[in-house]
Formats: sequence, C-alpha cells, structure tokens
Amino acid sequence: MHKKINAFRLCKTRKGAENLAGYLFLLPSLTGFLGFIFLPMLFSLFLSFTKWSFISGFAGMEWKGAANFTALFQDIKFIASLKNTFLYTLYTVPVSLLLGFAAAVIIHDFTYGKTFLKISIFLPYISSLVAVSVVWKVILHPASGPVNQFLSALGVTSLPGWFGSSKWALIGIAIETVWIQIGYNVVLYMAGFTGISRELYDAAAIDGCNAWQKIRYITIPGVAPTTFFLTIMAMISSFKVFDQVSVITQGGPGDSTMVLAYYIYQKAFTYYDMGYASAMAWVLFSIILVITLIQWKFGNKNDAD
Repeated sequence: MHKKINAFRLCKTRKGAENLAGYLFLLPSLTGFLGFIFLPMLFSLFLSFTKWSFISGFAGMEWKGAANFTALFQDIKFIASLKNTFLYTLYTVPVSLLLGFAAAVIIHDFTYGKTFLKISIFLPYISSLVAVSVVWKVILHPASGPVNQFLSALGVTSLPGWFGSSKWALIGIAIETVWIQIGYNVVLYMAGFTGISRELYDAAAIDGCNAWQKIRYITIPGVAPTTFFLTIMAMISSFKVFDQVSVITQGGPGDSTMVLAYYIYQKAFTYYDMGYASAMAWVLFSIILVITLIQWKFGNKNDAD
C-alpha cells in the first residue's frame, strides 16, 4: 500500500515538474504575445473611444464614447476605402487561387524540373514587397513601361493608364498581388496533391476519364481543405494590403486606391488622430473576424458532409 502511495506521489511530482518545464518554455512566447499583441490591442480598443494625439501626451486624451464609430459611417473617405478594400479582395483572391491551382496542376502533371519551377514561381512571394512594388511601378508605367509598349506594338490605341489612372490603379496593384501570391498557392496546392491517392487516378483512367474529368472529380475535391485554408489566408491578407499602396500610389489618384489599412495609417501617423484610427482598426478587425467565422462554419460543414 505504501509503495502504491509513494509511486503515485512520484508520478504526480514528475507530472508537475513536466508541466512547469512546459510553462517555462512557453513563457518567452507568452510574454511577447502579452506585451506586443494582447495589451496593445486592449489599449487600441480603449483609444477607439477617445480623441487623442500621441504628441500631446496622455494629458491630452479626451473621452468621446462611441463618437468615433458614429463618425466613420459619415466619412466619405472611410466608405471609399472600405469599398476599395472589398474590390481589391474581389480582384485578387479568386484570380490568385484559380491561377495558382492551374499552375500547380500544370507543373505537377505536365512538366519536367518541378523543383526548379516551384522555386522560380515562389521567389516573388519571399521577395521584398517594397522592391517588387518599385519594379511593378516601372513595368506598368503608362508612358515607358514595357507592358504598354507591348500593347502599343500590337496596335492597341487606348492604353491603360495603370497607376496614373483612377480607373486602372487598383487593378494594377491587384495584378502585382496576384503575381506575388501565385507562387505560395502553387507550393501549397502541390503539397495537397501528395495527399490524394494515385489509385483514384488509376481507377479513373481504367473507367475512361480524361484529364479534365480527373481534375474535376478527384483533384479539386481532394485539395478542398487546401483551398479553404488558402481562401481564408488570402482574404485576411487582402484586407491588410498596405505596402503596395504606400510605395506606388499613396492612395491616389484621388482616392481610387485608398484602402482601409492605408487610411488607418494616414489618420494615425499623418493627422495624429489615434482614436479615430483605432476605431477604424477595430472595424477592420471585426470584418476579418466575421468573414473568417463564416468561412470556417461553411468549411466545417463541407468537411462533415
């Protein structure tokens, strides 16, 4: 009996020591999360109910209640930035997923040198966004850019104004983003292909299925979890777009590329209205949260089916 009690105490002591060791390993990460993410988020939530410029110090903070959130929907520039953000998401997410999937299928099934191609197509994703944006600013220059020169050589007379045109500027930024994002989608889709049994393709070949039928009935359902993940990540990323706009257009021409993240930055660090900027940031957070929860619900429902 005493041996059992001693053994129990020993196991309990060891378990406690293991738990303590685990908590100690987590402590640096938890400290960073609390100090750099959680507490600043709480402070931002508090600021969203105030009017405050950080150059005036805490003494200059004025409680405004819900006035910042009320003012948002009377702010024409905020509504325009919200519209542009949704348009940018609509331009980039479906196109990057479709092209990424198509490129992944082509590389996986119809080419040689898969590793080299994957590395080549993935390089834009890991390159500096600032450097890539500068390059695309040159490529899509309305007068001397190679794209418009090529279109002119083909006989196109009404050339796109790209970043100099309020009609084309957002589309130009979307094209750059799709080009960057394709490589990431290709790598993840090709990883997803490895989880599909080759026996399914062999059985389909015996039944006389062509290449398109195999893709439609085997490949697309087989990578549905990958598509779901990429959709969520792409939508979150699209709502946070900032670098390309900051480097290329600064929200112009007019407000044609004024997206929500850049407008938040502008309000906070150009006009020093931290309370109003925080209110916009929480609206952005709420939109992303709602979209993610909706996608998550439908994704789990599809998995259950």
